[in-house]
Amino acid sequence: MSLLPRTAEEFSSAEYWERFFKKRGEKAFEWYGDYHALCGVLHKYIKVQDKVLVVGCGSSELSEQMYDVGYKHLTNIDISETVVTHMNQRNAERRPGLTFQQVDATRTPYEEASYQAALDKGTLDAMASEEEGALARAMLAEVVRVLRVGGRYVCVTLAQESVIRLAVELFVQRGWAVRLHCLQDSGKEEDSFALPVFVLVCTKFRQPMATPLLEMCLGEDGAPTRLAQVAELLSAVREHQAYGVLRKKLRTGTDAGSSPSLTLCHAHTGLPRYTLTVQDCPPGAKVPRSNHFAIFIVPQGSDTAWLYSAAEGRRQLAASANFRRLVVAAMHRNQEYADMQAVQAELSPMVMDLAPPGMPANQQVPFLSVGGDLGWREEVSRGVSELSGEFCVENVRGEDGALYRRLVFLSNAALVQSESRLVPSNSASSHKKKNKRKVKPAAAPSASSTCLSVDSGFLCCAHHEVMVAGLAMLGVGTPEAKGVPLSVLLVGLGGGGLPQFLRDFVPEVTVEVVELDPVVLQVAKDWFGFRPDERLTVTLGDGLKRICALEGEGAHLFDVVMFDVDNKDSSVGMSCPPAAFVEASILQKVSRLLSSRGVFILNLVCRDSALRTSVRERLSATFPTVLSRKVEGEVNEVLLCSHGASDKSDAARFLQSLSQAAAGLQDALVSGVRSGTGSRPHIDIAELLKDLKVEQS
Repeated sequence: MSLLPRTAEEFSSAEYWERFFKKRGEKAFEWYGDYHALCGVLHKYIKVQDKVLVVGCGSSELSEQMYDVGYKHLTNIDISETVVTHMNQRNAERRPGLTFQQVDATRTPYEEASYQAALDKGTLDAMASEEEGALARAMLAEVVRVLRVGGRYVCVTLAQESVIRLAVELFVQRGWAVRLHCLQDSGKEEDSFALPVFVLVCTKFRQPMATPLLEMCLGEDGAPTRLAQVAELLSAVREHQAYGVLRKKLRTGTDAGSSPSLTLCHAHTGLPRYTLTVQDCPPGAKVPRSNHFAIFIVPQGSDTAWLYSAAEGRRQLAASANFRRLVVAAMHRNQEYADMQAVQAELSPMVMDLAPPGMPANQQVPFLSVGGDLGWREEVSRGVSELSGEFCVENVRGEDGALYRRLVFLSNAALVQSESRLVPSNSASSHKKKNKRKVKPAAAPSASSTCLSVDSGFLCCAHHEVMVAGLAMLGVGTPEAKGVPLSVLLVGLGGGGLPQFLRDFVPEVTVEVVELDPVVLQVAKDWFGFRPDERLTVTLGDGLKRICALEGEGAHLFDVVMFDVDNKDSSVGMSCPPAAFVEASILQKVSRLLSSRGVFILNLVCRDSALRTSVRERLSATFPTVLSRKVEGEVNEVLLCSHGASDKSDAARFLQSLSQAAAGLQDALVSGVRSGTGSRPHIDIAELLKDLKVEQS
């Protein structure tokens, strides 16, 4: 039997409510919660001796229960004759002073300023559909008229945006104080509504307030948070509603295929403090019966690691943890965290809302971490680029115990734009490459950032290592190439790690870098040890325009052209490079810029399989040989393109010859160390070339 309206318009219909209450019969209908759920906030704003107008009372027991605890001055009105007759009959003997009247809330017969409070439980929601907004405004105008100075309109509502906007804007315009409570539900899985219930409290002043007084409270006794604009209040409501829907979904089922997440903000500053991501084990997984639920704390500085940031990584983490549900908690930048115990105490009240269905009420929930440590992160610089937005430079301690410096654009805070390993300023040469395995980290570094320098021989980005290994296609390091100059054009600077590695370790090389953003160049110089010279130059400007200009010069040929440039347009399924860089006309220009032995090396990050196929076809149409190398655990793949083979069998032989060239390139990098670098190359060319695949048609 359908009892709830199918459309918003039905809420406003007197005929609907007549049908509704006739179907309900003798049953009380508790719209948005009963007296026990609401009494805390009601007693806070409505005094027992107040004269109260209950607008749209329905068959709720709320007025009866309020009467029983001492509220003897209640005037109950409703538009339905059926419900008014029923409620009067029900209370005639037990509550002779409690009466119900059939009255249209938009045209009441009561005198002006005759009530201290008006109580509305769902009536505003019923009357304020988009098309019938005038009806709700008329009802609120009556509330304004009948309330005395100091009187309060107390409205229990689900706070649909159109409804709450209408009411709040009306009372703000009249100079009333507005406060909104978001009530916590009982936590029962069978609760009627996924959305939280709100209580809107609007107070009438003798002199209208010149500046709006808008406040938001969590729970009936939560401290009020002052808001400057109605839009901020509406935004806060949406966040609470989204959380309510998520909580309801998580309480009533599990879904290993989705990874819902939410952000917890600092109560006073409003700044993001934790991001929680929920990962369920798949159906049929063999999980111990007692392993219902656990929280995993991601070490600071590790939140961008594949295991924690990628959906597949989190699934692997959940499988290894072996709980029905794992909540992965990441800490945010620019926040202070005392220790693991403090983090657990802070999260414990919130995470229980995310527990899986059927978990026993007294179940202990373990907090998991890497070595019981919070990790370490230190922000060393922050700024704004006109092209890329706000950014920060931070030092972090990796899970291998080493220190790293990162450049992160905050518009995509989960992505590390550039990363370099740090060493004490005088000891870069003493560090050998370490495998990034999980070990118990040391304490937070005591050395200041000024005592650390970038290890130019260590490439943190795996795709940069593959791009360097691609130089084997030119025979770098072979006897034939000895003493032969090597010219490289690189589009995209980042922190400068790749071009500095080329300059410092590749013999006879000259590198021109094209970078669009002058702020990125300055950050590379200030924080990543980037030092241009006669062998490493930077051209500030658009990479595409530079390629067109160089082609126009005709004689300027490069042995290597590299694209390592990100796409600012997040709506496209390709985040590196921008689509314009792989248009056929640009690829043809690149081909003409290359020398006869030249190689085009492209860092491709593409989640759209159709788009990737299109890029590959354009590359194959321009270059007879296209080799690819996927980067393990990343979306990145590096494409190596040349004119070196004319068919697939030639390409296969060419691929085989690269393994022989690997040793020569490895030796060349070691012997080509530039004086004064204080470092050695940490790279295994043979290993990087093992998984190359032929891509050409």
